[in-house]
Amino acid sequence: MGPSLTSRVTRRHNRPTQYGGARLVGSLALLGTLWLTACNRPVEPLHQEQILAFGTLVDISIWGIDDTTAQRASTAAIGTLNELHRHWHAWQPSPLTEINQHLARGVAVTLAPDQIEVIRGAQVLSRQSGGLFNPAIGQLLGLWGFQMDERPASVPPPHPDAVKERVALHPAMDDLQLDGDQLRSRNPAVQLDFGAYVKSYGVDRAIETLRRHGVANAIVNAGGDLRAIGRRGDQPWRIGIRDPRGPGVLASLEIAGDESVFTSGDYERYFSYAGRRYQHILDPRSGYPAAGAMSATVVYPGGGMGGGASTALMVAGPQDWLAVVRGMGLQHAMLVAGDRTVYMTPAMAKRIHFEVDPPPAVIIGAP
Repeated sequence: MGPSLTSRVTRRHNRPTQYGGARLVGSLALLGTLWLTACNRPVEPLHQEQILAFGTLVDISIWGIDDTTAQRASTAAIGTLNELHRHWHAWQPSPLTEINQHLARGVAVTLAPDQIEVIRGAQVLSRQSGGLFNPAIGQLLGLWGFQMDERPASVPPPHPDAVKERVALHPAMDDLQLDGDQLRSRNPAVQLDFGAYVKSYGVDRAIETLRRHGVANAIVNAGGDLRAIGRRGDQPWRIGIRDPRGPGVLASLEIAGDESVFTSGDYERYFSYAGRRYQHILDPRSGYPAAGAMSATVVYPGGGMGGGASTALMVAGPQDWLAVVRGMGLQHAMLVAGDRTVYMTPAMAKRIHFEVDPPPAVIIGAP
């Protein structure tokens, strides 16, 4: 992640059970969160923690308060993340697996308020994306081997007939019926796996925890799902967006105030078999890994479930990315296509600074 920023950095290595995939390949999609502003700066009151949660490395960076307060705040935020990690685990025993068991049997299940919030939000985003963001395809993810802590390299991709069979069941978020706090499904093939969507929810909850402990300037970065509040002293936070095929940073942008940045990429989790690479973001229409895009980034004001938007953009690819931008009401969106061409909304183009030379070809599309 680059050089150490300050002698006052504190790190904790707390490793809960891995959530989310075959391999932690390039787990930090937003690499330069702090590194881009590190050069030639004096020692600053910067406190950092790092844990493994939601299948990725999570970095908590707090600026401008004493170590004791920062430690107390970050410890509380880590507790929040670990609790959500256990709460939303898609295959190890958890409240989510209990929900999925009820849905498969066609039996109603009683939800807690936070579960209702997540599921209702996911339904809205799924509709806005035209179904390209679809957390109901847990069976497909399991078929591909993306619902295990470590996918054996010797396991081949699923047989095409098995993929076709799962797709034909058409699991969708609109199959879910919420009546008060009671949830049931019209389709027993629905199996919920929220992936990046619940990571963004966790980031928001962690930021809320930090604020309750008096933190005004901080970043929580969960492997590409990030929220930054306040500033770094007299400077805005500068965020680095990972080069999906290079060792460093493709582009950067500045954040001051309260914004979330979400990046999905085909490098986050994947496996190779017989010389072919299979990434974890599946196209629910075909049942196969999404093709055409290497990464997608969206910026939201304040908090938000942007993990769903960046996932939908990855599935849409360069041909349909603008339809997702319009349907989901995105102002700041960027897609890196397989040929390295970058597609951006006008608002995003005004904020992005490319860190590579030569810069990639850019196509700007109006939302």
